[in-house]
Amino acid sequence: MRCLSTILVVLSAAGWLSSRAATVLVEAESFPSLGGWVVDTQFIEIMGSPYLMAHGLGKPVNDAETALTLPQTGTYRIWVRTKDWVARWGAPGTPGRFQLLVNGQPLPVTFGTEGAEWHWQAGGEVRFTQREIKLALRDLTGFNGRCDAILLSDDPHFVPPHDSTPAASWRRRWSGLPEKPRDAGEFDLVVVGGGYAGTAAAVSAARMGCKVALIQNRPVLGGNGSSEIRVWAQGKTRRGLFPRLGEIVEEFMDQAKASPGTAEEFADDRKEAVVRAEKNIQLFLNTHALGVEKNGQRILAVVALDVRTGELRRFQGRLFADCSGHATLGRMSGADHTVRETDHLGMSNMWRWRTNQTATPFPPVPWALDLSMNDFPYPRNGRGEWFWETGFNRHPLHDLEYMRDWNLRAVFGAFHAMKNKEGREAHLNAELEWVAYIGGTRESVQLLGDVILTRDDIVEKRPFPDGCVPTTWDIDLHYPREEYAKKYPQDPFISRAVFDQSVDREHGYPVPYRCLYSRNMENLFMAGRNVSVTHEALGTVRVMKTGGMMGEVVGKAASICLKHDCTPRDVFERYLTELKTLCHLPGATRRATVHAPLQIPPNPPPLPAPVPPEGIDPKTLPGLVIDDAQAKFSGTWSEKGSLKGYIGSGYRYATAGSKAVARFEFQVPQDGRYEVRLAHQPHENRAKNTPVTVFCAEGEKQVEVNQQAAPLLPHGFVSLGIFRFSTGKVWAVEIRAAGANGYVHADAVQVLPAP
Repeated sequence: MRCLSTILVVLSAAGWLSSRAATVLVEAESFPSLGGWVVDTQFIEIMGSPYLMAHGLGKPVNDAETALTLPQTGTYRIWVRTKDWVARWGAPGTPGRFQLLVNGQPLPVTFGTEGAEWHWQAGGEVRFTQREIKLALRDLTGFNGRCDAILLSDDPHFVPPHDSTPAASWRRRWSGLPEKPRDAGEFDLVVVGGGYAGTAAAVSAARMGCKVALIQNRPVLGGNGSSEIRVWAQGKTRRGLFPRLGEIVEEFMDQAKASPGTAEEFADDRKEAVVRAEKNIQLFLNTHALGVEKNGQRILAVVALDVRTGELRRFQGRLFADCSGHATLGRMSGADHTVRETDHLGMSNMWRWRTNQTATPFPPVPWALDLSMNDFPYPRNGRGEWFWETGFNRHPLHDLEYMRDWNLRAVFGAFHAMKNKEGREAHLNAELEWVAYIGGTRESVQLLGDVILTRDDIVEKRPFPDGCVPTTWDIDLHYPREEYAKKYPQDPFISRAVFDQSVDREHGYPVPYRCLYSRNMENLFMAGRNVSVTHEALGTVRVMKTGGMMGEVVGKAASICLKHDCTPRDVFERYLTELKTLCHLPGATRRATVHAPLQIPPNPPPLPAPVPPEGIDPKTLPGLVIDDAQAKFSGTWSEKGSLKGYIGSGYRYATAGSKAVARFEFQVPQDGRYEVRLAHQPHENRAKNTPVTVFCAEGEKQVEVNQQAAPLLPHGFVSLGIFRFSTGKVWAVEIRAAGANGYVHADAVQVLPAP
C-alpha cells in the first residue's frame, strides 16, 4: 500500500517538458492530513478526479496539509485545479475561497474565485532553495471551496492540460504511479456499490460459499442509508412468497427515528462489522470503479481507482453485480440500459439545524438563492427533509454536480432567511448542525433484464414464475411543488410526492428474478435502484430494504451460477427451483463452498406470523363503497395506515389550508334517494370543520365533519345526509383542505339506498 504522505515527482517526458525541467503533481485527496476538508467522489465521471471540499456550513474548516520533496531547487510556477462553484449562475460573491500555503506562507492569489468550470488557476511563482517543502489548503469561508490538485513546474513554457478524463494518463505520469493496474485478486463475484443492495449481495453470496470483492467509493457502507446522506430505510422485509428474505438486511439496517436523523442512528460501523465478519468478503472502501475489461458479452475484470492514493487496481471475476445506483458497471460494459433525461425523480440534500443556548451568527450569503420565509416549507423539528429535492429535468448523470450545488444554494439561502431576514427574531439561537454534501439520488439509469417490470404488472398483480422480492412501498413519484417553484421555475428545489396506493403494502408484490440480471451481458447481475423497471415501477422498488432483498437474491443466484458453471439467465431457465429453495432458507445459512453442504443455523429467527388483512375489505360492505385507492386527488396528500379501522389498504390526509382536494366519484344503479356516508379515523390533529361537498341532483350540498370525533356508524362512517341521484351521470363527494382548522382525512365514501 502506498503511503499517503509520499508525494512522488517525475522529470518531464519528451513531448511535454524539456529534459531538465521537473513537474510535480499533488492530488489534493492524497493529503495525509485532511483537517476539516472532505473527499468528494461523486463527480469523477464529470470532472475527472476525486477532490477536497471545505464543507464547514459557514465556518472555515481546519487546514489540509502535506509535505513533499522536490526533484530540484529552483523557481516553480504553481497552479491549483479549482473553480468558483457559483459562477455558472452568475451569482454575486465567491463562497469557495481558499488559500494555498507554501512553507506556511499563503500565495498572493486567492483560489476558487474565478471560472465556472474546473480549470487550472494560476498561483504565481515561488523560489525554492530547499527541496523539502510543505503545502496546506486554508479555507476562508466554510462554504464549499474545492481543490482537485496542485501542479508545480520549473519549465517556463509548461501549460497544464485541459483534460477531465478520469484517471487521465498525465495524472499517472506526473504522480509517478504505474499506468498498469495492480492485481487485486480473483473473485467469484465482484460487487460494485456498497449501499443496501451491494452490502446484502456481498453477504448473501459469501455465506453461500462465494469469494466476494465489495467495492465502495465512499469511506462507509450504506449509500443513501449511511450517515453521509441519512435517508432512513423503507420497505417491509420478511413477507410474501419468501418470508426469509430480508433477514440479512435486518442485520445491518438502520434504526433511525427520523430522516434525516443523527449520524449515530445510521450505524455505519454496524454495516461494516457485518461485512468484515464474513471471511469470504474482501472489502474495498474508498475505491471507485473506472473501467472494465471484457470478452464479447462477458465481463472479465473491473478496474478501479483508490480515491486516496490514486492507485489503480484490477478485480478479476467470474460474475459481477452492479449495485452502484448509477449503473456505473453496466454502462461501462455496454449493458443495455435506459436513461430518463427529463421528468425523473430528483436528488435530495437533507439538512438539520438546532437551537443553542445563546445567539449564534450566520454569515451573509449573497451567492445563495434569494429566499424569503414564504419560499420554502419551514424545516420543522430541526430537519430539512426528503422534499428538498431538485434536478427533475436535469440530466441524471451529466448534471449531478449542478444539482448538488443548487441544493446547497437553496439550503444556505433558506437558513439565511431564517437567521438574517424575516425569520431573524425567532432564530437568534439557531445553528446549522448538518447538511448532506453527498446527494441522495433516486433515479438515473435502468439496466435492462429479460423482464422490464411495469406499473401495470404491479397494479394488476401479474404473476411471474420467478417472482421473489416483495415490494411494499407505494408507487411514489416526485414532482416540483408548485407553490415553491415560482421564484426559480427552471430549477425547483422543493418536491411533492404522489402516491399510487395500488401496491399491497403488507404482503408485497413479488419482483421477478429476471429484473436482476442483464439481458445482454452474460455474467452481470444488478440490484438496487438501477434494476430492470420502468419509471413508474421504480417508484415502489427503489427503497433501500427492498433493494437489499434484491441483493440477497442476487447473492444466492451467484452461488448457483458457480455451482453449475452457468449464467444468471440459466438460473431462471434451469435452476429456478434451486434458487427458490435457497430463498426459503434463513439468512444466516452458510456453506464453506458452493459445493459444500448447507449449514442451517440451529436457532434461526422465527418465521413472521401471517399478515392479517390490511383493513376492512370494501367488498364486504353494503352499497357502493369508493375507497381512497379509487378516488382522484389533487394537491399534496400524505398516505398512512397507522390509525386502525380504515377501509381498504389505508387512508390519506392533507394539511389544513392547502389546496388539496379528494374527489370520490360514483354512479347509482337506479334513480332515487341515497344516504351518503364518509369514513374517517379520529385523531386530535384532525379538523373539526372538514369541508365536504356532495354533488347531487339538487345541486352542491355543503357539509362540515368533525374528524376529531369518533364516527357513530359502523366501520368508521358518519352520515353526510340523504340526497337524490339519477342514473347515467357521474356524481361525487369532495373533501377540501382549504378552510379546515386541522388535517383533513380521506378514507372512503359509502352510498346506500335510503329507507
